[in-house]
Amino acid sequence: MRTTFMAKPQEVERKWYVIDAEGQTIGRLASEVATILRGKHKPTYTPHVDTGDHVIIINADKVHFTGKKLSDKKYYNHSGWAGGLRVRTAQEMVSKYPRELIERTVKGMLPHNSLGRQMAKKLHVYAEGTHPHQAQQPENYVLKG
Repeated sequence: MRTTFMAKPQEVERKWYVIDAEGQTIGRLASEVATILRGKHKPTYTPHVDTGDHVIIINADKVHFTGKKLSDKKYYNHSGWAGGLRVRTAQEMVSKYPRELIERTVKGMLPHNSLGRQMAKKLHVYAEGTHPHQAQQPENYVLKG
């Protein structure tokens, strides 16, 4: 009789991947990164265990939006205080806060629970083309789209 395979957290092998975001559409990039962070690209994927890999995204400030989203799309934050709503356009996010833009987009595609927060810690975003993770010997990852 066969039994269903269940990955154990201490037995998960993690790889490091580098993804160049230059010229990539943000939503397509984020959905593939979320898949890697969750571990759904591995045959050992288990829904209740973080089986994902680390992802390093470089050139986050060169990401691409389709249509008129650069001027029309808005990102909202609220401090919790009266009048504390802050609204930024996608253009402003790309130019001033590219790390936050990518992190917010990817986190929105992860589970909204403690497991998703654990997965999000494996995401490393850099606006420039270099990163400090050479010691982990990351592999280049080519997006499918």
